[in-house]
Amino acid sequence: MSFKVVIPARYASTRLPGKPLLDLGGKPMVVRVAERALLSGADEVVVAVDHPQVLEVVRRHGLHALLTSAEHASGTDRLAEVVALAGWSEDELVVNVQGDEPLIDPALVARTASRLAASGAEIATVAHPVADAADFFNPNIVKVVVSARGDALYFSRAPIPYARDHFAREAGGETLPPAMVAYRHIGLYAYRVHFLRTYSRLAPSPLESIEALEQLRALWHGFRISVAIADHLPAAGVDTAEDARRMQEWFKKV
Repeated sequence: MSFKVVIPARYASTRLPGKPLLDLGGKPMVVRVAERALLSGADEVVVAVDHPQVLEVVRRHGLHALLTSAEHASGTDRLAEVVALAGWSEDELVVNVQGDEPLIDPALVARTASRLAASGAEIATVAHPVADAADFFNPNIVKVVVSARGDALYFSRAPIPYARDHFAREAGGETLPPAMVAYRHIGLYAYRVHFLRTYSRLAPSPLESIEALEQLRALWHGFRISVAIADHLPAAGVDTAEDARRMQEWFKKV
C-alpha cells in the first residue's frame, strides 16, 4: 500500500504562537512529528507550513516542506493546496497528521491509510471506545456513531448514542449502560486526493457551524467516512502552554 503523509503546521497558533518550533529535547516539535510520520511506512512526508521561518527550519533538518497560504480556514484546505502543488494523482491516499502531536503512533498512521484503502470510502478516521461517563458527557470530547459496515453516521460534542431509559433512571449520568457501545473520535484522517480537490468547492454545512466540527461538511454532502477502531488512545498533543511544558519534561527523560 502506498500513501503520503501531510503535516499542517500553523505558526500563528492562537493559544501557542510559534508552536511548530517549540523545542522538544533539542529538536523543533514539527520535526519530531515528521520523524514519527516517517516511521509509518509512508512513501512521502510533507510538512505544510505557513511561515518562512518554519520552512527554513524543517528543510534544515533534511525534511520535505512546502510553503502554503496563511489564510486557510482549516487543515483540510491546507492539504488541498499541498495536493495541488505536489501534483499527486486522483487515487493517491493522504494521511493528515497534526503538527502538534510529537508522540503520534506510526502504526496508527499506517492503519488509518490501510482503512481508507480497504473501505472504498473517500475519508477514513479513527475512534476509541468510551468507558467513562465523564468523558461521554464532556463536550470537548467528540463522539461518533458508526454504522454496521463501519462508516460514521454522525459526529457530535453531545453524548451520542443517548441511552434514554438508563439516564432517566440515573439523573446524574454517573455510569454508562453495560451493553452500550460509544466511541470517542480521534482526529486522525486519511483522504483520497480526489476528495481533497473537491472539498474546497463544497458549501459549508449548517451542522459543522452548530457543532464546530469540520468533518460534518463531508457527511452533509454524502461522502463516506470509514472509521477504524483503535485498541488504545493515542498520546495527547500540544494545545496549551501547560501541554508544552508537559511535553518538554517528557522529552527530557528520553
